[in-house]
Amino acid sequence: MAEREREKELEAIKEQYLGCKKPKKQVIKPSEKFRSFDWENTEDTSRDMNTLYQLPHEARPLFGRGFVAGMDRREQKKAAAQHEKKIRAELRHRTGAEDRMEDDDDLVGKKNAAAADSYDTFDMRVDRHWSEKSLAEMTERDWRIFREDFSISYKGSRVPRPMRSWSESNLGAELLLAVEGAGYRKPSPIQMAAIPLGLSQRDVIGIAETGSGKTAAFVLPMMSYIAQLPPISDENGPYALVLAPTRELAQQIEEETVKFANCLGIRVVSVVGGQQIEGQALKLKQGCEIVIATPGRLLDCLESRYAVLNQCNYVVLDEADRMIDMGFEPQVVAVLDAMPSSNLKPENEDEKLDERRIYRTTCMFSATMPPAVERLARKYLRHPVVVTIGTPGKATELITQNVMMVKESEKKFLLHKMLRELGDKTAIVFCNTRESVGMHTKDLANKGFRVMGIHGGKSQAKRDISLDGFRNRHCNVLVATDILARGIDVPDVAHVINYEMHNSIEIYTHRIGRTGRADAYTEQQSCAT
Repeated sequence: MAEREREKELEAIKEQYLGCKKPKKQVIKPSEKFRSFDWENTEDTSRDMNTLYQLPHEARPLFGRGFVAGMDRREQKKAAAQHEKKIRAELRHRTGAEDRMEDDDDLVGKKNAAAADSYDTFDMRVDRHWSEKSLAEMTERDWRIFREDFSISYKGSRVPRPMRSWSESNLGAELLLAVEGAGYRKPSPIQMAAIPLGLSQRDVIGIAETGSGKTAAFVLPMMSYIAQLPPISDENGPYALVLAPTRELAQQIEEETVKFANCLGIRVVSVVGGQQIEGQALKLKQGCEIVIATPGRLLDCLESRYAVLNQCNYVVLDEADRMIDMGFEPQVVAVLDAMPSSNLKPENEDEKLDERRIYRTTCMFSATMPPAVERLARKYLRHPVVVTIGTPGKATELITQNVMMVKESEKKFLLHKMLRELGDKTAIVFCNTRESVGMHTKDLANKGFRVMGIHGGKSQAKRDISLDGFRNRHCNVLVATDILARGIDVPDVAHVINYEMHNSIEIYTHRIGRTGRADAYTEQQSCAT
């Protein structure tokens, strides 16, 4: 035993220091019997155990001429016609009324033959696009494709169909002429979806990108509603009210509304701050059907008894989220509470509406709809339909966005370089503070640029001069705060330059929305430190 253990120890030492190869283990290959497991068909007992294996179903992939699920409707129609003919023959034989039934049988046969012929000539696999169909030919599938083509989505019940063109809008002949005169050739997606809702007097929350035509989407149904009512007499208050967060936006909505109001003889009054309240009060006392106002000035008019809202049953909150952000929620609530609550629709959606009563219609429109606006919607809107165009908060695809990372000391030099490359094009330069707007306006003017500045600290007259000068091309550079970020429509803005970036992505979206409007491809630049 001792010698055997010594030999094992020596072998272990040799293996460790001399690296002796280990003998390979012998691998026993499986025998041919286990490598191939073949059996004869006679050994298969599955057919004896279950009768289903005795008659296997043969696949017929081309059955039915390639139709879905292999069902050929033409063959079904032929089989049904033969069955019906057989039943009728049996009835004639039983009743003995063969002569009287022959004419009916021939008529049915002709109808079946005509149906079969029309079916045979229709290709189920190739259908026309919805744009080639009339309104009566539209199927549910066509409407789904239509909504997908224009990125229209709804949230709500009993939603009316969108309109495909102005001729299908049911606006009336006079309004359609006004639309044509205003140069609106085709409705935008938000107009396609929101106008039928407004005409049916449904409460609406409209969310669409800036420059998408939201103003006409609520103005046209409002005009159609007012056209059915008698003219307003003196001091009786308006039929409709539009609230906007800024004076510039309110005046822009007024300009857009007057385009359509003149053809119907509807009077429009703008009530905004920065102007003498006495002159606005005089226009209100003379009577008007539509009031377009900022919340603070309208509340002043209500408290001074210059205006009443007893007959106001159509309310639009444009850029509602911006009004909340600017601290106007108490004023908005006070204005809405000044209207009679008896004209609100019932909270129960299934309750039948009284056709003899006039109910309030409330609409909210914006490019974004944050949670801060939800409490207003829950309190004042009844079963609203939420219309969303595209992705909420997303900028239009017509804008090219470039981010330039530069040092703070190089920003001014880069701004001058970009503005020199403009040529005859226009640009809006956004800053975060009034002081920054004044400083950069003066600096750019000293460098020879045609520039004007606009911010909330200026009087309304000076703000109007700056905005009109930019629109009329007296200057091609406008330095502004976020007062110009919402709703203001200035045509052919080539560049939006965020010289000072805002910390809110929603404000950034509204800023760059001043360009890329009206199907014009434009560019936006951002300077960041």
